[in-house]
Amino acid sequence: MVDPGPALPQAGSKTIHAGLRLLEILRDHPDGLTITELVRVAGLHRNAVSRHLTALGSHRLIARTGTTYALGLGIVELNAAVQHRLRGAAAAELQVLADTCQATAFITVLDADDQAVVLTALEPRGSNIHVAYRAGNRHPADHGASGIAILLGRPPRPGERAVIGQARSIGYSVTTGELQNGAWGLAAPIITRGRPAEASVGVVTIGQRDETIIAPPVLATASKIALLL
Repeated sequence: MVDPGPALPQAGSKTIHAGLRLLEILRDHPDGLTITELVRVAGLHRNAVSRHLTALGSHRLIARTGTTYALGLGIVELNAAVQHRLRGAAAAELQVLADTCQATAFITVLDADDQAVVLTALEPRGSNIHVAYRAGNRHPADHGASGIAILLGRPPRPGERAVIGQARSIGYSVTTGELQNGAWGLAAPIITRGRPAEASVGVVTIGQRDETIIAPPVLATASKIALLL
């Protein structure tokens, strides 16, 4: 009997890789691209791109408007499911962090257009004065402790701010007054199974705190949430 070898798994893996590559390209081009533009950016044969677009479209991961392709509603639904899971996994640990640090604790996720978005925030129990932080708040990912924390958990990019590299060397980020005057924040990336970070956990207070005291519980919370995921 002839041994078919690993040809099929390799082919399947290449197919999945190509499809995911197209999704990543469209993530970086929210206004969409034509098939000709996708062929050029992806470096794939036109027929292959067409097949992948058809398959992804059948699962509503890609939507077509005229000759332009963009991410579809299926991506939004998948993202909502992931965020719901993240909220559930983080809730108890986030409250413990807020109470331990006596500071508002929050989870931030990376949006497709290099924006950091607050997913959920919990205030410390027993504290009369703390920062109000609302879910849905967004800011540039390379500003603020939470956004920088996500980026430090991802591969370096050309032209990134020096503070991201500095934070990468210690494993967490600290900022003062970047997003709000007088606010001090410390955050760490949530890294699951060695994949690039898509989220961070952190705390924010009014007035500077001792990072040698705050960093350990923030880092521990990031690790606990990653394990739960």
